Amino acid sequence: MKVEVKSKKGLRTILSIIVDKKNIQLKMDEKLNQLQKEVALKGFRPGKVPSAVIKSQFGKSIYGEVIDKILRETSSKAIDEKKLRVAGQPKIDLKQFGEGKDLNYEIQVDCLPNVILKNFNEFKATNFKIKIEDKIINDKLKEISEQNKQFEDKTDNEKAAIGDQVTFDYLATIDGKNFDGSEGKGVSIELGKDLFLKGFDEQLVGVKKNESKTLDAVLPANHPKKELANKKTKFKCKILNVKKPKKSAVDDNFAKLMGAKNIEDLKSLIEKQISSQYLQALNSITKKEILDQVEKNHQVDLPQNLIDQEILIMTKNLKPDEKEKHKLNNEKLAKSRIKLGLLLNEYGEKNNIKVSDEEVRGEIQKQIKGMPGQEKMILEYYQKNPSASQSLKGSIYEEKILELIKSKIKLNTKEINTKEAEKIISEFNKPDLDNEKFSKTKSIGKNKLKSKKISKK
Repeated sequence: MKVEVKSKKGLRTILSIIVDKKNIQLKMDEKLNQLQKEVALKGFRPGKVPSAVIKSQFGKSIYGEVIDKILRETSSKAIDEKKLRVAGQPKIDLKQFGEGKDLNYEIQVDCLPNVILKNFNEFKATNFKIKIEDKIINDKLKEISEQNKQFEDKTDNEKAAIGDQVTFDYLATIDGKNFDGSEGKGVSIELGKDLFLKGFDEQLVGVKKNESKTLDAVLPANHPKKELANKKTKFKCKILNVKKPKKSAVDDNFAKLMGAKNIEDLKSLIEKQISSQYLQALNSITKKEILDQVEKNHQVDLPQNLIDQEILIMTKNLKPDEKEKHKLNNEKLAKSRIKLGLLLNEYGEKNNIKVSDEEVRGEIQKQIKGMPGQEKMILEYYQKNPSASQSLKGSIYEEKILELIKSKIKLNTKEINTKEAEKIISEFNKPDLDNEKFSKTKSIGKNKLKSKKISKK
């Protein structure tokens, strides 16, 4: 094999490679000998088919297979020989090939740039600490209490009111006819929540236990059976029971039902969960602050093929006119992402940062704990999608690098309340090309917190 550097311009190198026809013929003979032992043809005993016969029938496919293997092997050796740090997939251009000829081809290689990292000691960023006000904690406690309230039976003569729980059987008809799914047994709804059908709850106000009542309703537009969507329906209901909310104190006993030791422990857990949600959003802002400085303070030549690949990934779901309209912005964003990726990777390599399989499994377990009841689905997702595990590994790698950078720079701690946090997050989420490098954070509404069992993990 003969390898020459045909041209070198910036990060792009073109290598000219010649593979002697004798070496190619040796590979061809090896393949023919292998096939002689394997091929079974009519009129010949197994393993006794002449090589000439095999070549006459399979020659072209054998040559193609041999050349493909030689291209992979020799291009890899050529890159190693010239000590090139390849960025992306090299492009191969065949110049001469064919049986009885030397193989002559060129490979175009885009190389990774040499990255010189600046000292991070002069970088600055804000580390947020958040104080969750007592009112927000108490409001969330009240909400949890409402969502987990208990009911007790009303007397047979007491009428149902908004807030009560009514249990009933029903038989529904459309134009006097039954339909698939028109019967229900032991259905319980809390009046006022309107979770069954629109306008259904208010028609049950005033009913009593053992009473029968016919209600009018319209089936939803998104009904699973399209022929039933928006149909006017009559529900003949038999009231089985009426219950009223049971007054229960938000005390230590209630806290234990929610998985806490006592009421103070429950408040502490609520505070931690709300705080964690805010900090997740605020940490994205700190991350942007750091990465902006990393990008701004480094000059890096970027491999064009990596930029092209990134643009392709970013715009794969866009229509041609949308791609053209945002062409310049997409290119700017792609360059920013590639530049930051190269810089962070260099910092990770220089500091010997690694991510173990155990760390990836630990992160998957965190996701499982955060989505109770969906453990099997999450595990199967990662088992069936190796790229998802690789992506998760990349995220952990990036976070470890950022944590190391944080330890090297000046972090100004700023304590804020929830109102200030909402304002900061809202400002960060305003449309901005630069912000598109990062995941947008979410405004932390009070309803975002889980209101079932409170986990300590």
